[in-house]
Amino acid sequence: CETECTGNECIKANALSCGQCIQVGAKCGWCTDTEFLKQGEPTSARCDELESLKKRGCDKIENPHGSQRILKNKAVTNRKKGAEKLRPEDITQIQPQKLSLNLRSGEPQNIKLRFKRAEDYPIDLYYLMDLSYSMKDDLENVKNLGTSLMKEMSKITSDFRIGFGSFVEKTVMPYISTTPAKLLNPCTGDQNCTSPFSYKNVLKLTSNGQQFNSLVGQQQISGNLDSPEGGFDAIMQVAVCGVSGIVLPNDGKCHLENNMYTMSHYYDYPSIAHLVQKLSENNIQTIFAVTEEFQPVYKELKNLIPKSAVGTLSANSSNVINLIVDAYNSLSSEVILENSKLPEGVTITYQSRCKNGVVNEGENGRKCSNISIGDEVSFNINITAQGCPKQGKPESIKIKPLGFTEEVEILLNFICECECHKHGIKNSDMCHNGNGTFECGACRCNKGRVGRQCECRKDEVSTEDLDKNCRKDNGTDICSNNGECVCGTCECKKRDNPEERYSGKFCECDNFNCDRSNNKLCGGHGRCECRVCICDANYTGSACDCSLDTSTCLASNKQICNGRGNCECGTCRCTDPKFQGPTCEICPTCPGVCTEHKECVQCRAFGTGEKKDTCERDCSYFNLIKVKDRDKLPQPVQAFPLMHCKERDANDCWFYYTYAVNNTEKEVHVVDALECPAGPDIIPIVAGVVTGIVLIGLALLLIWKLLMIIHDRREFAKFEKEKMNAKWDTTENPIYKSPINKFKNPNYGRKAVAL
Repeated sequence: CETECTGNECIKANALSCGQCIQVGAKCGWCTDTEFLKQGEPTSARCDELESLKKRGCDKIENPHGSQRILKNKAVTNRKKGAEKLRPEDITQIQPQKLSLNLRSGEPQNIKLRFKRAEDYPIDLYYLMDLSYSMKDDLENVKNLGTSLMKEMSKITSDFRIGFGSFVEKTVMPYISTTPAKLLNPCTGDQNCTSPFSYKNVLKLTSNGQQFNSLVGQQQISGNLDSPEGGFDAIMQVAVCGVSGIVLPNDGKCHLENNMYTMSHYYDYPSIAHLVQKLSENNIQTIFAVTEEFQPVYKELKNLIPKSAVGTLSANSSNVINLIVDAYNSLSSEVILENSKLPEGVTITYQSRCKNGVVNEGENGRKCSNISIGDEVSFNINITAQGCPKQGKPESIKIKPLGFTEEVEILLNFICECECHKHGIKNSDMCHNGNGTFECGACRCNKGRVGRQCECRKDEVSTEDLDKNCRKDNGTDICSNNGECVCGTCECKKRDNPEERYSGKFCECDNFNCDRSNNKLCGGHGRCECRVCICDANYTGSACDCSLDTSTCLASNKQICNGRGNCECGTCRCTDPKFQGPTCEICPTCPGVCTEHKECVQCRAFGTGEKKDTCERDCSYFNLIKVKDRDKLPQPVQAFPLMHCKERDANDCWFYYTYAVNNTEKEVHVVDALECPAGPDIIPIVAGVVTGIVLIGLALLLIWKLLMIIHDRREFAKFEKEKMNAKWDTTENPIYKSPINKFKNPNYGRKAVAL
C-alpha cells in the first residue's frame, strides 16, 4: 500500500452517529451530505478524517471545536507591607480564578495561569511539640518562643498568628503503660510528669505572643513506652480541626473534645498519603524540627510530603526561631500547583515558565523555585478529554498552589453531540416509515431496527429470501464474499486498512485493486474506482503513469527533446543514438567532452586542478567510480555510449577516465593512479660520469703512451739509419774530439808546427 494508506481511528471506530464520531478524536468529522455514501458503504463510512472526507467529495462536514471562557479574572494583589490589613481570602496571588471549558474529545484546551507572590502575606504558625520525657529540656526553651517568634516574623509579615499543641502517644498498650500508677505519672523516680495523652490543642491561632508564652509555660512533660510518638495523629487533627488493638484506619475527621483528641485508642495512625491529602486540602505547610540523629528519616518523609521542610534542631531547641524562619523562607519561595481528582477520561499537563526564562515540563512543570516577593511566574496548562463521561454531565476541577488558600476553579463541559443533532427529525419518513430519527444526513434507527434506512427488524436480517437480493447472479457469492447481506442489501465489510473500501450493490468494487506504477496505486496521479484508475488531468494510462505534460521534455533551446527525440509520457525518447539525457542534450561521444569534464574529474579523483577549492560546489553532477588500472575501465556498449579520455595535468602526469550517461545518471570511471614520466636516477649518472672521466683519462694516457712509443721508434729508426750511413773508426770513440787542432802554414815547407 502506498505511504498514505495508513489506518485512522475515525473509520476503525465504526461510528453510527455524528455524536459517536466526534468522540473518537479531534481529527474525525462526520459528513452530513445525504448523497455522500456510495452503494454498499455502511453508515459508519460517514465518519472519517477531515482531509479524507474532502477528498471523497464531501462538502458538508460536522466538526465542532472546543472553547473556553474566563468567568472570574481578579487581578493579582500588589499589597505593600504596612498597608491596610486584608483578609486572606481578599488577597489574590493567582489569576484567573474561574474558567469554563468546552472540551472536544482529543482536542486540548490550553489555559494560562499567572502567579505573583504577594508582599506581607498572612502567616499562621501552629507549633506542635512532642512532650514525651526526652523533650524535657526543649520545653524550657519553647516557653519564651511566642514573643521572640512574633518579633522575628514581623520582619516578614505584619499579619502573623501563632498556636500551640502537644502530643505524646496513643493511650493504649503497647504504646504506654496502662497500670493506674503509670497513667497518673508515667515517669520514673521522683520525676513529676503529667498523664499521657495522644494530642491536645493548647492554644488556637492568636496574634498574642504573651498568651502563647503563658500557656506553654504551664505545660508538663509526660512519658510513653515505645520510641515513635503519635505525631501523625496530632498532625491529622491539626489539619482537619481548624486549629491549623487498633485496626480501623484513620477517618481523616476532627475528634477533639475540650481540645483533646478522643479517638486515638480507636483509629490507627493516618497513612502518609492520607496526611498529604488533608494537609493539602487545608493549605498547611509542614516544618519538621528534629535533632541530627533523626534527620535521615525525616528527609525521606519530606520527599513524600509536598511543601514540607526539615530543619536541624539543637539538642535543647535553642535554635528553633532561626530554624522556623529559614524553613518558612524556603517554603514560601517555591510554588507548586496541584489539581483535584480528574474526571474519567480527562488528562492534564503542566508547563512552567519561571524566573530567568527557565521552562519546565512534565512533573517539574507544576513548580517554580526561588521566587522572591513581587516575582511573577506563569503556567501553561493543557486539559484534554478522551470521549465523554458516562453521565455526560458537566464536571469541575480545582487547581491551587500548595500551602495557599487560593484556587482556580475550572468547569468542564463536554461536547458529546454535533450541532446537527439538535435538528434531528424523530420518526422521519426518510427512515423507512418512521423507524428512526433522521439527523446529520443519516438515519439513527430506533431500538430493534437495522439497515441504512432502518428498513429491517433485527430478527429478519438473514432470511434466505433476502439473501437472494445480495447475489449478482446465482453463481456468485453473497455480496461477492466482501460483505454481509442486511435486509436484502449488501453492507460491505471493512478492511484492516481503513483507507481501503469495498463498494457497489454487491460489494463487487473496491478502491485498492487498480494498476500500480512505482509501487503507487494509479501511479499517485489518480483514484481507484471499482478497480479502474480514474486519472487526474494531464495523465493517462491504466496506472495513470503517462504524463501528457511536455514541459518536462523541453530542452534549454526550448525545443522538445532538443529536436532529437520524441516526448512520450513526459519523457524524451531520443531518436539520435549519439544523444542522451532527459532532454536529449547530452552527447558523451561528441568532441570536447573530455576537456569539458577534465577539471572536475581531476579535483574529485586527485584533489588537484583549478577547481580543487570549488570542487564540491561545481563538480557534484556525476558519480565517480575509481578503478585500479586502464584495463578495468568500461568499454563502449550500444545502449550507453561513452567516451575514453586521456588528459595531462600541470605536472605532466597523465590520467585516464571514461565519461558516460546511464539513463539520467552521469558516470565517470577513472584510473586511481596518475601516469607520470620517470625522473633521473642520480647515482647511476654520477657513477657514469666518474667512470667516463676515468676511462677518458686512461684512453688519453694510452694514446699518449702509444704516441711516445711511435715517436721513440721513429727516432730509433732514424738513429739506426744514420748509424748505418756513418763511417766510424772502430778504434776510437766517435764522439771524442781531440783538443789539438792542426793548421798547415802554406809558407812553411811541408813541416808541421806544434802549438
